[in-house]
Amino acid sequence: MLQRAAKLLVKVIAALVILCAAGTGILLAVLWREHKTEVVLPKPMGPYAVGRTIFSWSNNKSSNNKSLNNSDEAGSDSSVAAREVVVWIWYPATQAGKAKTVDYLPPEWRAALVQYSGIIMSDFFTRDLSLVKVHSLADREVSADQPSYPVVIMRAGGGALSANYTALAEDLASHGYVVAGIDAPYRTSVVVLPQGQVIVRPPQNDPDTLTPVQANSLINRLLPMWVDDIEFVASQLERLNAADPSGRFTNRLDMKRLGIFGHSFGGAQALEFCHDDSRCQAGIDLDGEPFGSVVRDGLKQPFMLLLSDHSHEAADAAHREILANLQSIYDRLPDGGYFITIRGANHFSFSDQMLIKCPLFIPLMRIAGLGRLDGRRGLAITAEYVHTFFDVYLKGKPRNAITKLSTRYPEVSFEQH
Repeated sequence: MLQRAAKLLVKVIAALVILCAAGTGILLAVLWREHKTEVVLPKPMGPYAVGRTIFSWSNNKSSNNKSLNNSDEAGSDSSVAAREVVVWIWYPATQAGKAKTVDYLPPEWRAALVQYSGIIMSDFFTRDLSLVKVHSLADREVSADQPSYPVVIMRAGGGALSANYTALAEDLASHGYVVAGIDAPYRTSVVVLPQGQVIVRPPQNDPDTLTPVQANSLINRLLPMWVDDIEFVASQLERLNAADPSGRFTNRLDMKRLGIFGHSFGGAQALEFCHDDSRCQAGIDLDGEPFGSVVRDGLKQPFMLLLSDHSHEAADAAHREILANLQSIYDRLPDGGYFITIRGANHFSFSDQMLIKCPLFIPLMRIAGLGRLDGRRGLAITAEYVHTFFDVYLKGKPRNAITKLSTRYPEVSFEQH
């Protein structure tokens, strides 16, 4: 009797093992199929074709502050005094003739990202980035439709790459803006420099790996470094406008109409840059917690706070403090202040991640209460609010262009003053 029961138990265990193996195999097959499925990013809705080019600029200043020296960053090479940043520029482009679209990420960046993220994350939980199709054209001249175009600096969230915000950048460029995204060694998760050197962000520079106290300390140390990168890039764009060696951007960048937007920690950088640098004419924080002097001092420029749905965090004390700081900044804004929430959106609704991550994640996020909004809908809402805000404050369109949007997007909770 005991022997028969033992045999039955063995058979049951064997059957369970087979079922688990089969289920795992089916899941991996589904994930692999999604990984190998082409995805096309949302079509830019503006009248201009979009071009994209990439620059690498070295910041050789050494006297301003320690943030200019790589030795001030954990895991960096203390012998390197110059800071090199990679800047992705999307811009209104000529439409004449045929031109191929660029890669979402160049091959060398894709290879470096796979090595950084690991095979499981890259091959089973993210689409093959070579199959992510964009709308930016290679090697185009700047559109001759306008003598010059306003400039908007774009800051990614945390260690994310600028390319992760291609949908927003392309849409903004299609509406007549030059958009500059920044990737910086030791801060962005992985950066490939022109000479082929791959620089990976060390774990010590990743707030997500630290305790809340440690993370806040790191963020407060990194914030002035990131803001310095933004100020440096703004100055380089001024130089590019004065004398672009290729001639493409000479006298085509209207640096007197300079804006900035950023997501997550990039939003904190946008707030602090506008606080620190008078060249900033208008800015947007996409779901970013504020840090730095702006929390104490507020802002003088028009600014939009565009948040995801945090209703599920209402009971959390830390979240209430973040909202209180954002509300305080908003309350002190001049005319041109906006406080907007997209109901049903989650923290990733502002980036391409909602389209390039495995679709199986989306239902799981909804079950966890992390947003029910469709990924393309979230990007469409964000793109329209971003370009319309800058149309008002960098191009002089009437303010009601922003208020009218709320009638088209019932998901939006809207405040302004």
